[in-house]
Amino acid sequence: MNKKNFTIADILKNKNYTEASVFQPINLLRESRRQNEIPSGKVPSICVLDPDGDLVDYLNNKKRATISKYWACYHSNLYTFKIGELTVGIIPRVVGSSYAVLIAEQLFVSGCELLISITSAGIIKQSGSNKKFALITQAIRDEGTSYHYLPKNELSELCQKLLKKLKNDNNLWSEVKSWTTDAPYRETMSAIDQMRKDNIICVEMEASALYAFAKAKNKEVVCFAHLTNTMAQKEGDFEKGEDYGSPETIQLIEEVIKKLK
Repeated sequence: MNKKNFTIADILKNKNYTEASVFQPINLLRESRRQNEIPSGKVPSICVLDPDGDLVDYLNNKKRATISKYWACYHSNLYTFKIGELTVGIIPRVVGSSYAVLIAEQLFVSGCELLISITSAGIIKQSGSNKKFALITQAIRDEGTSYHYLPKNELSELCQKLLKKLKNDNNLWSEVKSWTTDAPYRETMSAIDQMRKDNIICVEMEASALYAFAKAKNKEVVCFAHLTNTMAQKEGDFEKGEDYGSPETIQLIEEVIKKLK
């Protein structure tokens, strides 16, 4: 009998997790500043990723957002807005693991100290809670980016220090495990059934990579899911509420900041 040939997936090859990357975000930003005549300066210490872009649109419509003159990323705009006396940064439409981590890498070398991601998510299994937001405590690594930061057998999860501070004693969020995918149109029923068996509550596109980055680089990242849809299996899906849920999202950010800072 011929022996079967077992091969390692390409994404797992040539990984040395302690070796520095040749391509560094700080150097990319240096060249962008030079080419685009962007002045030196820091972004706010607390920043938000807004994958849907609804919160940024709301803040712009309310004339509460100002575009940052210091953000040197080639691929995005960073806006600032006030929560009380605190200035917070926010970047819209950062969708998917690779883009989210690209932005996170650049934020943390630009002055960010805490990154909060608030993404829409599909409901896989009812959690028993009627809360619209879910704090993602662990994410299934069904995407590619995390494998460049952590070995395959390590969990992508919220660090324990932040989890303790964010323990569920409020009416805003529940704690869940999520499934992160980079192929949303390959969410098959067999995959969904398995996730339900594994007590996975929702599916989204960024958390596992962001948590892997945070763990590898020792950065503070918190991922929330806004439970808004059932993957468009019925009409009237993807509803977030008044102003696309923006006032509630601001309330969420305020509560997170209060607990962590």
